[in-house]
Amino acid sequence: MKVLEAQPLSAQAFAPYGWVLGQPMPEAADADADFVFSNPATDFWREHIFDVGPGGEVEILNLHYRDAGRQLDSLEAHDLTQQALMPLTGEVLQAVACAGADGMPDAGSLAVFRIPVGQGICMRPGCWHATRIVDDPVACIMLTRVSTTLDLIAHLKHGRPATESRFAAVPAFQVRVARS
Repeated sequence: MKVLEAQPLSAQAFAPYGWVLGQPMPEAADADADFVFSNPATDFWREHIFDVGPGGEVEILNLHYRDAGRQLDSLEAHDLTQQALMPLTGEVLQAVACAGADGMPDAGSLAVFRIPVGQGICMRPGCWHATRIVDDPVACIMLTRVSTTLDLIAHLKHGRPATESRFAAVPAFQVRVARS
């Protein structure tokens, strides 16, 4: 069985799958003045423009992840929307894979990232993924598309065919997490 080491999150390593959130405020010289503000009381800056896809509505979900299993053999993808995930109470492990020419997970692109509290990710539409925790249950916030959530719940709860999400079996792999 293939073993993948969970790697630290970096913008460069995660780029094929999407964007890293929680980056530091841009330096004034590098910042587009229209999207950065700073004064003694607060700083804010644009980090990413979230794309929910044509005709979609954005929603914020609360999630509680409890699965600390290290063996994975399936992934899911959402075709219409980006999905942003930010852990609130602990680190999560995010397995990701790009879609191959056939739209299925490309085993050669499979990677696992450690997402710490204070950072997050935004996956591209069609990014294959699965989420696990390191130890204790983790509360997260997710940005997604309302219709994708409804479609996923109808599939998982009632067995209806999913139309905005896909699921694929992949050759089983083990996630290894080095203690930090």
